[in-house]
Formats: sequence, structure tokens, C-alpha cells
Amino acid sequence: MDTTFHTLPSATSLSASVLTFLDDKLCRRDQLERASDISSELEIRCGDLDRSLLDLNHRLQDGFVAYTSYSDRIGSLFGHINSGLTDLRLSSRISGLPSDGREGLERSEKVLGEELPSLAKKVARVETVRKYAETALKLDTLVGDIEDAVSSTVSRNLRKCPGHNSEDTRLLAIRALKLTEDVLASVMKTHPQWACLVLAVDHRVDRALAILRPQAIADHRALLASLGWPPRLSTLNSSDSDPRKPTEVQNPLFTMQGDLKQQYGENFIALCSLQELQRRRKSRQLEGHNREVALHQPLWAIEELVNPIAIASQHHFSKWVDKPEFVFALVYKITRDYVDSMDELLQPLVDEAMLSGYSCREEWISSMVSSLSTYLAKEIFPIYVGQLEEGSIPGVPSQGRISWLHLVDLMITFDKRVQSLVAQSGIMSSLQDGNLQKISSLSVFCDRPYWLDLWAQMELTDVLDKLKPEMEDERSWSTKVEGGVLSGPEDYKSPAISNAFLRRLSAVVDRSRSLPTISLRSRFVQLAGIPFVQKFLDYLLLRCLEAEGLTALTDDNALMKVAKSINAARYCQSVLKEWCEDIFFLEMGLNHGDQLGISATESDFTGEPVEGPSTGIFDKEIWFLEAFMTEWVEKLSTVVFRGFDAHCRDYMKNKKQWQEKGEEGWTVSKHFIAALDYLQGKMSVLEEGLNGVDFVGVWRSLAIALDRWLFNGILVSNIKFHDRGVERLSSDLAVLFGVFGAWCLRPEGFFPKVSEGLKLLKLGEKQLGNSFTGGERWLKENGIRHLTVNEAEKIVKNRVYIK
Repeated sequence: MDTTFHTLPSATSLSASVLTFLDDKLCRRDQLERASDISSELEIRCGDLDRSLLDLNHRLQDGFVAYTSYSDRIGSLFGHINSGLTDLRLSSRISGLPSDGREGLERSEKVLGEELPSLAKKVARVETVRKYAETALKLDTLVGDIEDAVSSTVSRNLRKCPGHNSEDTRLLAIRALKLTEDVLASVMKTHPQWACLVLAVDHRVDRALAILRPQAIADHRALLASLGWPPRLSTLNSSDSDPRKPTEVQNPLFTMQGDLKQQYGENFIALCSLQELQRRRKSRQLEGHNREVALHQPLWAIEELVNPIAIASQHHFSKWVDKPEFVFALVYKITRDYVDSMDELLQPLVDEAMLSGYSCREEWISSMVSSLSTYLAKEIFPIYVGQLEEGSIPGVPSQGRISWLHLVDLMITFDKRVQSLVAQSGIMSSLQDGNLQKISSLSVFCDRPYWLDLWAQMELTDVLDKLKPEMEDERSWSTKVEGGVLSGPEDYKSPAISNAFLRRLSAVVDRSRSLPTISLRSRFVQLAGIPFVQKFLDYLLLRCLEAEGLTALTDDNALMKVAKSINAARYCQSVLKEWCEDIFFLEMGLNHGDQLGISATESDFTGEPVEGPSTGIFDKEIWFLEAFMTEWVEKLSTVVFRGFDAHCRDYMKNKKQWQEKGEEGWTVSKHFIAALDYLQGKMSVLEEGLNGVDFVGVWRSLAIALDRWLFNGILVSNIKFHDRGVERLSSDLAVLFGVFGAWCLRPEGFFPKVSEGLKLLKLGEKQLGNSFTGGERWLKENGIRHLTVNEAEKIVKNRVYIK
């Protein structure tokens, strides 16, 4: 039996990869027995490579055939053009001969008018076809390169031979993808009519990306796993550790060394480049549409860092369903411990990949917050909603409500701490642009408005429960507000209850500030803040109605009760006006009355707010407060006027007094003095208890009523005035004006009809003479501007002159 011996080549003639392969496969004696198996495996691989090479040759041959077809078509078109140009040149020569005459001229005109434009169109069409063919061929080549690279990457991964070669092949595919995208973008700008070509290429590229992206992500995950990511969380959840001594956390991103670090960087850059390419494609495909939502997607590489941590955290979270503060503490600690590595290690890689508009710090924070929000929405909130739906004892806060409000407190605190981490980057892009949704755990309410409604209702119930005992405590109505929050010098004499109300309302508004969008803030304030203002106004109205029902406001205590309610309303209205000038409330005011469909509660006052553009979210409530104050200021004035009228009944009935001399020792009518004493007493009480703005409204309204009452009851009531009666009336009115003189410099100006009527009575008989022949002109010349001619005639006719 013949035995053939094969001599191995020398080691120097073998490549490094072959030597590595042999060292791995034949390093031990027992492995030499499996040499035949290794030989079979190598033959199978060589067969696969041969088939791949044969497939590539076939595809290359098909490409050459297609190119030859395009070349033949273009050559045929150019042949037609050459023949056309030859015919044109011959026809031009023939038409130039002298013997042609008219026939040659017509032929020339036909050539210039018909054949030449037609030929130009054919030339342009041929040029377009040439460009189309070149572009189609170029795109076909590029897409072929992409598909080859993708196929090669997949083959290597199926054979479980990952490495630098696989990464290089992926980079080649990404480079070809970028070139393809450049060509497609150019085609869309210069030749939009080639949409079918673009769609065909997009379809093939999408199929390639559907394979390339998952494979790239899978390789990235495998690389992260080899790095030891995610890190162990057991050191992050120690409840008995000293918070002043931060736990040392081993960061695998910082411990990478050598080839592993280089491999991770290349893989990270490839993934970022792939995302940038995807964003460019979406930008081109969504041209003319709202592209903002589709263009800015979370950074894929950062998501791959967060997802394993989120999965690992679920084990700890499941133990803390009743202790959500531990959940927030753990998420914040992880976020804070690794945020520096995002800036130092990963941000330069993102910049190298030319992925603009991304901050690794913000993407890391937003991804961690997003994972927390997802957990809260799926695991925590449904439990609390179920607790709310269970029956509870009336008047006693349910456990579900207490847990819900505690959870929201934790979310607000967590968001503030997270925003401070974002602010440390110095960019503040998320905060300045108002795009707080991606770094706010309260974003769970964005897609679940029902939960926001529940929260707002609980906040409303909570602040009402806290304010109710203070409203029922009379000491809150007896003491005044110390200091104030207003910038003006006005003293509204407001009771302490108004400060308590504003403090509670401010707490509700501050809760809304943490919400990530303006629409959510507006809805929250409409559901919790506005009803709170309305409830407070209803309570003020109830106090006033109780005072009116018990004593008809004839008692000084009842007057003070109404006055304090008016003061509280005036102070609260002033504060709300100042609030509505802030940009925070102006933004919410623009959203007020939008698609939420929330209508204002029916008012207990007559009338409706004046229609007009809304400038603040509390505009309607400010109007209701104004209507309340106007109504009750008018009632106070009416009550004082009625009391004055009751004290003046004898005075008004005694019509003979205007023809008689006054009582000895009295410069003012005795019955009028009692009425003035009542008037001064009530006005002193109101001046002491009512704020300055509304007190002015009371005495001015009272002056108008008294002016009308005295004028109709005395001056134009067919009473005869003698000289002594005019003197008595003048003395009485002087005292009345003196009472009002404490609040203005010219009190008679607020009694225009009575003052001008008395002025007519004081005129001499000669002055009156034929006074009314001049009518209104005579009245104006004598300073009578508030009386009509008929009223003046009635007064003058009642004047009796005794000779």
C-alpha cells in the first residue's frame, strides 16, 4: 500500500490569519485527530466563497449587459441626430442657390420654423435620456455595492466570524448609502420628474437598511455585553448607605482599553452615521411636510445603553411598588453617576460622526427619564387609579389620593434635580426651547389626559380641604394682611383669609409649572386653579348674603362683614391681575378655551364678561370679582341712602319750612341734623372697614343718589321758596357738602343738580326777568350746565319774592 506524504509549507510563507487559524485549531495533540473535520469545514467555506464569487460575476455580467443596452440606445439616438443634422446642412446649401427663388425661401422658412425647433427638442430629449441612463446606472452600481456589503455582513455573522472585517464592510455600506443619498437629493432638486426612479432606489435601499440597522444594533449589543454593560446595580440601591459618602461605581465605559476601546468607538460611530443617514433620508422624503417629529429621534447608541439598565432595574422596582421614593432615588443615582462619561467619552464620537443637534448628556438623561415614565405609566399609576375607584369614607382622604399626591411630589422633585443635571452642560437647549417633555417624568400625562384630570381634581379637593377651616375661623377675617405681594402703594385692608387663599392658589399654580407643555399647564389650571377661585368667590358671596339676610345691612357688624368680603375680593383681583401680566400666565391664556372644551361656571351675577381677546387665564374670574365688588358696593351705598331717607321723612314732608324762618339757635334744620348724623356715622364705619378704592365708589354713588333725591323731592316738587327758605336750604346743603368734603375738595361738584338749583333760587328777581327767552344759551352763560330748560323753569316758578 502506497502512502503519499504531503509536506507542509514553511511558516514564513503563511499569512498571519492562516497561522492564527492553525494555532487555534491545532494547538493540542487531540485536535490533530479532527484534522479531517477541519479540512471538510475549509472545503465548505471555499465552496461558499466560490459560489459568492460566481454570483458576483453573474451580477457584474448583467451590469455590463445593461450598460451595453444603454450604450446601444444612446448610439442609435446620436445616429438619428447626425442624420438630421446632415439633412439640415444639405437643405441649407440647396436653399442658398440663386435659382431657387421663392421655393428656396419657403424651404428655408420651413427649416427654421419647424424642423430646427423639432430637432432641438430631440437633442434635449436625448440629453435627458443620457443623463437618466447615467444616473440610473450610477445608482444601480451604488445600490449593488450596498446590497453586496449587507450580504457580506450577514454572511459573516451567520458564520459567527465577527471582527474588524465585518465593521469595515458595514462602513463601506454606510459610505455607499451616503453617496446614494447625495445622488437622490440632487435628482429631487434638478429632476423632480424622475420620481419613479427615486422610489425604486428608495425601495431597494429600505430593504438593505431593514437588514443593516438591526444587524448593527445586534453587534453593538454584543459588544456592550462583552464590556460588562449594564453595570451591577446592587451598589446603587443600598438604603443604609451614607448619602454624604457617594458609592464608587465601576463604569465600564471608563475601563475600556486598547483594541476593545477602539472597536467600541468604531461601532458607536457607525451606528451614529447610520442614524444621520436615516435622518437625511427622512428629511428628503418628508420635504414639504411637518418634519420635526420624524427628524429628531432619540440617539440609538444611547438607547442601547439605557435599555439594559432599564431591564435590570425592573427587578428592584418590583420590590418598591409601595416605596416609589426608592425608584426615583435609584434612577437619579444611575443618571448622575454616568452622565459625565457621556460628555467625556461619547460626545466626541457623536461629533466625529457629524450627527448634528445631539447632546449625549441630554440624550442619556432623556432616555433614563423616558424609561422611568414608561415604568410609572405601566406599573404604578394603574394601581393608584384602581385605589381611587375603590369606595372611600366620605370626608376622609382615601389612600389612593394620598399615594397619588405623594407620587406627584416625588415626580416634581425628581424633574427639578434632572433639569439641574441638564443645566450643568451649559447649553440649556431643552429648557430654553420649552421642550421639557423628554426630560420630565410628568410627560406620562401627555398621552393620558384622564390622569391629569384626576390629579387636578385631587389638587382642588386638597386645597379646598385646607382652606375650609381657615375660612370658617373668624380670626382669619378680623386680622389684616401684613405686608403684601403687590407692587403698588394701595392698602386694600384685606383680611388674612385672602392671603391664605392666594397662598393655596399659588401652590396649585406652582404644581402646574412642572408640567412639560403649555397645553397641560393650561388644562391643569383650568381644572384646579379656576374652580378654586370660583369656590372662594362663592364663599364671599355667601357671607354677604348671610349678612344681608340677617339684618338687611342695617347693623354695623353686618356692614363690616360685607366690607371685609369686598376687601378680600379687591386684594385677590389685584394679585390675579399682576399674575396675568407674567409671560407664564399669558402663554396659558392663549390656550384658555381651546379644544379642551372647559366652560366657565355660571355666575351668580347678572351680565356676562365683555367679549374680546383673552390675555390671561384668569380673565373671566377677574371679571366675576369685579362684578361682585360693583354689586355689593352699590348695595352698601343703597343701604346708607335708605337709612338717610328714613331719617329725613319728616324733613321732606314739611313743605312749609321753606316759607318760614328757621328755629332760634339752629342754623341747620333739626330733622336734617339727625339724618346727617346717621350718614356720617355709617360712612365712618365704612371708611374704617372698606378699602380706599371701593370706599370712593360708595360715597360717589351715595352722592349721586342724594343729589337726585334732593332735587326731585325738594327743588322740582312744587314747593314755594321764600328768601328764608332759600337760606335754610343753603345752610342744610352746606352741612351736607361738609360731610362729603372730608373725601374730596369740591363736594358740590358731586351734587350738580342740587347745586345749580340752589344757584337759580339765589338769583334776584331782576336777574331772572326774561331769562328763559334765551333758553339753553342763558343757562350756559350763568353756569347752569346740568339742568334742562324745563327743570330750570320749574325751579324759578317756585321762587317767591316778597316785596
